[in-house]
Amino acid sequence: MHVTAEAFGEAWFLTGPTAVGKSEVGIELAERLEAEIVSMDSMMLYRHLNIGTAKPSAEQQRRVRHHLIDVLDPWEECSLAKYRTLAANTCDRILSRGKKILFVGGTVLYLKAILRGIFKGPSADMEIRAKWQQDAEVKGVDFVHEALRKVDPVSASRLHPNDIRRIIRALEVFEKTGIPISAHQTQFSRFTAGKAKHNKVFCLTLPRELLSERINQRVDKMLVDGLIREVEGLRGLERPLSRGARQSLGCKEVLDFLDGKAELEEMVQLLKQRTRRLAKHQRTWFRSLEECQRVHLTGEEMPSEVAEQVILTARNRPITGSG
Repeated sequence: MHVTAEAFGEAWFLTGPTAVGKSEVGIELAERLEAEIVSMDSMMLYRHLNIGTAKPSAEQQRRVRHHLIDVLDPWEECSLAKYRTLAANTCDRILSRGKKILFVGGTVLYLKAILRGIFKGPSADMEIRAKWQQDAEVKGVDFVHEALRKVDPVSASRLHPNDIRRIIRALEVFEKTGIPISAHQTQFSRFTAGKAKHNKVFCLTLPRELLSERINQRVDKMLVDGLIREVEGLRGLERPLSRGARQSLGCKEVLDFLDGKAELEEMVQLLKQRTRRLAKHQRTWFRSLEECQRVHLTGEEMPSEVAEQVILTARNRPITGSG
């Protein structure tokens, strides 16, 4: 059996901004569906990045089988196409065991790639990429992010400043075509959005103030659990971190602290601020995906209750898309 884009339509998807509670709800939902979980988090792919990525605990992974966690070394890169291939192969194996598929994670570009396919765009231009990469290293990621905002504010609003690889790609597409990558992607999405039937894509939401509070608490817990020690250990690896791995929450901030570029409290506040900014970018993306069915939470629900709510919503919601 080979998994095609249409077969992805049989999968369930649980997504939402960081710290909304996806992992806990995902466990409960997978148990009820008799499903295996496929991680949809770009940072959980990497070995050695555990605390900063909030990977499911060993106990959680014993309860439900997880996939696409700890499959890459932190010096490797993972493109959208590579992730989609890994996901397809994983789904093939899950279906062969007679299990359902549940994608869980908040990397919106992964979600969009699975639901709608991938806009490939023009071929790479190493000269353009090298120029912007140098600017990022010399002038900072915020400078490059602002350059993108001037020519493609839509993409800039969706991409976190630390997501330098995709920011540079967006600038590259604009320089080569004269058209923002967001315009290319919109045209592509209009063509692909209705092709597959997706009535099982659920996005958990929380009130903004409560989500911010949870983010602050998560950062504090990461530090107590040993985030600084974990990032320090990455320096002892046999190869330098890839650009992708460096985007892990806390990695850049802790490295700057270790290099004496920031005081401890400054680092903590900056990490909280950037994580809240990431959540804002994620919410923007989710609103743009018509496939997403939002599940509004108050923060008082137990994960098991949310899982039941998701299943009930799926049963009552008509299938979207033209087939």
